Amino acid sequence: MSANTPITVAKGDGIGPEIMDATLHILKEAGARLDIEEIEIGEKVYLRGNSAGIEKSSLDSLMRTKVFLKAPITTPQGGGFKSLNVTTRKLLGLYANVRPCVAYDPYVRTKHPGMDVVIVRENEEDLYAGIEYQHTPDQVQCLKIITRGGCQRIVRYAFEYARRNGRKKVTCFTKDNIMKLTDGLFHKVFDEIGPEYPEIEKEHWIIDIGAAKMADTPEAFDVIVMPNLYGDILSDVAAQIAGSVGLAGSANIGTKYAMFEAIHGSAPRRAGQNLANPSGLLLGSVMMLVHLNQADIAERVHNAWLRTIEDGIHTYDIFKEGVSKEKVGTKEFAQAVAARVGKLPELLKPVHYNAAPSQTVQAHAEVPPPGNRELVGVDIFVHHAPGDPNIVGRLMETVATDGLKLVMISNRGVKVYPDPLPDTITCDSWRCRFQSSTGNPVISLKQVVAAMGRAVDAGADIHKTEFLYNYEGKAGYSLGQGQ
Repeated sequence: MSANTPITVAKGDGIGPEIMDATLHILKEAGARLDIEEIEIGEKVYLRGNSAGIEKSSLDSLMRTKVFLKAPITTPQGGGFKSLNVTTRKLLGLYANVRPCVAYDPYVRTKHPGMDVVIVRENEEDLYAGIEYQHTPDQVQCLKIITRGGCQRIVRYAFEYARRNGRKKVTCFTKDNIMKLTDGLFHKVFDEIGPEYPEIEKEHWIIDIGAAKMADTPEAFDVIVMPNLYGDILSDVAAQIAGSVGLAGSANIGTKYAMFEAIHGSAPRRAGQNLANPSGLLLGSVMMLVHLNQADIAERVHNAWLRTIEDGIHTYDIFKEGVSKEKVGTKEFAQAVAARVGKLPELLKPVHYNAAPSQTVQAHAEVPPPGNRELVGVDIFVHHAPGDPNIVGRLMETVATDGLKLVMISNRGVKVYPDPLPDTITCDSWRCRFQSSTGNPVISLKQVVAAMGRAVDAGADIHKTEFLYNYEGKAGYSLGQGQ
């Protein structure tokens, strides 16, 4: 028998300690080869004045063991407290979030018997980069950050996951018909990497119709890979339509570190009542065991859990009259699963995990070459009262000298000058686009700085600028809607 593997464990807040104790009891009874280092995270740490919710000594434990089994936490209400999940994912480079969403019909209510979909979500970028600004009294902004390297890591991970787990198809969800640069890059990278996996079927769906199809016909999908925000939302949707968010486990995977958890929250209303269902955290721990090359134990735990569900031993949240045989508490459910270790389900399909290398993928992300980048314009955002675009237009036309011209003004992404329509709704932030007025599209940084100076002298209240570049002769910026 191999030596024990050290892991870091946090019992969290609310129902966290109860479901973690239940999970660890089952793992111990199944013979998991683990040495546990326990740390404190969450509400108590926040309230001690640590805005991240985790102490440096706890981070030291994570960096030492490289594996984190985490119960849900409570983030205190009010400003200044950072999401511990987001912090941990970014600090440890946990770029891939993996959420299997499986139906357990007829034992757990579902409209989709046979559903078995895995959501692979990019975990660090997108709007979750958390870069936000208030530009004017009326406008705030959140930047959507997508990198080629981030897309390569998550797309390759999705295909590797499919190959390793015998999955037949990988589907990409984006909204690149609207966000042609950001989501367009994600889709492009998917198309570039896909041919490296000829045995796997590939397809792409626009996120809105794809989400509708997944909710209605999940059997049409196998593995779905998508950017962060879409993946966060749709993994919860998929888990719920499969049966219950409370049954879903989650893995967060990086090149060196990994974190495993339930996808539900800390449910403080249920804390201390021996009611909570530990299944989500337990199934997260099963993913952890596979990651640690303890596939034999993962099988024993997962099949024992399936047999318990099949035998009708259910917690209150999935108890169903006529199907369930006994309503039990957290501790009793854990005891029931532990008692079935070594048994297989008879009606539900038993699971089998291959003794394969760790699920951590050495992410291959190519850094794009510098290429040919040319400055061809600038968007100067000015704060001005909403209303007649011609007023802002006349003001900013005075800036258009020294080889620059005012190409257009947009408001909330819609072109409003020249030739504004009378009923377009505006806010107090106006994007004024300046480009070359000569035959040469390339402009200089000195021209941009001079234009900003003229705008200030004219009384413009500048709150933001964005440079417009061409990359390899192609526009690296979007047009205004209606431009």
